[in-house]
Amino acid sequence: MAVVSLVWLPYDPSDTTGGRLAPPGGEHLLGTDKLGRDLLTHLMVGARIALTVGAGSVLVGGVLGVAAGLLAGFATRWLDDALSAALDILIAFPTLLLAMLVVAVREASLGSAIVAIGLAMSGVVARLTRVLVKRVLAQDFITASRTSGTSWPRLVTEHVLPNIWPTLLVNLALQLGLAVLAEASLSYLGLGPPPPNASWGRLLQEAQATVLTAPIGAIAPGVLLVVLVVGVNLVADGLRDLADPTRRSSR
Repeated sequence: MAVVSLVWLPYDPSDTTGGRLAPPGGEHLLGTDKLGRDLLTHLMVGARIALTVGAGSVLVGGVLGVAAGLLAGFATRWLDDALSAALDILIAFPTLLLAMLVVAVREASLGSAIVAIGLAMSGVVARLTRVLVKRVLAQDFITASRTSGTSWPRLVTEHVLPNIWPTLLVNLALQLGLAVLAEASLSYLGLGPPPPNASWGRLLQEAQATVLTAPIGAIAPGVLLVVLVVGVNLVADGLRDLADPTRRSSR
């Protein structure tokens, strides 16, 4: 739906000529909303927004988290303790509250949602990266590599990152599903991409007033959220099997 929406939509997202709360039919396969806009069109646009925010948040959180985790893994004890304390605070900080702060500094937009969710996600990624880096640095081949004169940047690119990326990839795939849910929550509260962006969370918020008379408006975006998050989790499970041959052979 997201890919198709880039090249084709049943109607213009701002077209309100469909009639208020029209039932599903030939002209509007899923009916219209309370403003007369085609629901299928907005669901397709919402799929694009969900994946854009999810992928953007994973990119922001992954870059910041991996960088902070590598720094903590190679840092001295006092710096490691300071970074760990900062990560604990960031992880404990509610995502929605962080989003409110970001929106207060900026404005409610697609970029603000990506930055807010990415920052909240970076703490979890950084904590995992730190643990993985510490585990790799404790191996004998790292000691041998350092003894042979390998520089720290080369050690990171040739030994550390290749040994931690499978686990990080699985975690980032799981974080994508959480980012989609976080974006829907922000949009439901009015902190996500503003109109005319048809976020699934905003569609749910708009449909709650007419859920008894036109339930498809609330059911459709909710079902799509569930399908997307379950699909992302299944992909993450598959990536886990690829990264761990013992799990794959056991199945």
